[in-house]
Amino acid sequence: MPSLKDIRKRIASVRNTQQITKAMKMVAAAKLRRAHDAAVESRPYAEKMRELLANLSARVSEDSHPLLVAREEKRIDVLFVTTDRGLCGGYNSNLFRLSENFLGEHPEQEMSYRFVGRKGADFYRRRGRSAMDDSPVTWNAPPEEIAAAAAGRFIGRYLRGESDGAYILYSRFRSALSQVPTAARLIPVAPAKVDEDQQLTEYLLEPSIGDLLSTLLPKSVEVQIYQALLEAVAGEHGARMTAMESATSNASDLISHLTLQMNRARQAAITKELLEVVSTAEALG
Repeated sequence: MPSLKDIRKRIASVRNTQQITKAMKMVAAAKLRRAHDAAVESRPYAEKMRELLANLSARVSEDSHPLLVAREEKRIDVLFVTTDRGLCGGYNSNLFRLSENFLGEHPEQEMSYRFVGRKGADFYRRRGRSAMDDSPVTWNAPPEEIAAAAAGRFIGRYLRGESDGAYILYSRFRSALSQVPTAARLIPVAPAKVDEDQQLTEYLLEPSIGDLLSTLLPKSVEVQIYQALLEAVAGEHGARMTAMESATSNASDLISHLTLQMNRARQAAITKELLEVVSTAEALG
């Protein structure tokens, strides 16, 4: 059995750890509020942009713009969004599982990754996966800058024929307790599904349809990436807050267990000393 001194030292160590996890929980909760508001407020714009492009692309032919042209996917670009830091429960593990499943669904395609977050880059660097860049994009840059750079990179590669499609793997925010690993296609832009008996409304477009698509299609890819990044940030803070809350609660349970163990050890030591005193008195008497 550990000595009283060892148990006291362990209680002090657990209590110090509990203070850290409690502080991290409060910081994550404060950041979650801002990230949640940003993600939720941008959803209507991203959804309307996606709806507009889907409906517009259904009214034109594929050759109206190169980003509408679907071709056989032999080479795929993947934007893999994880975190820079850990201590966020199973957030990154779920994304790794999603990425492995996505790879299993495309066994014959050549994939080239671009990483946002160090965790994903470290995970695949150990497995020898090809990456577009030597170093991952960290979360030090604003999400809008990351989205603009990634969209420009993917669009350029697709237009030059260096890739046949682009996807994003990220964690969609549902609540602080739930984040949904999601795989979404970025390029080519998929047109809306139209029933045979459905009559599409004709629009008069100014300027030309080509000029309109040249502006809206790249912007829609950027908006989709930006929305995914906002969802990922909110999901990370929610997962970290939940993980730190669980760690704080576990530390309280451990302190209670160690305190009980310490009291039992102290009571056993006192009982032993009393028995020694009584035995000594009887021997002397």
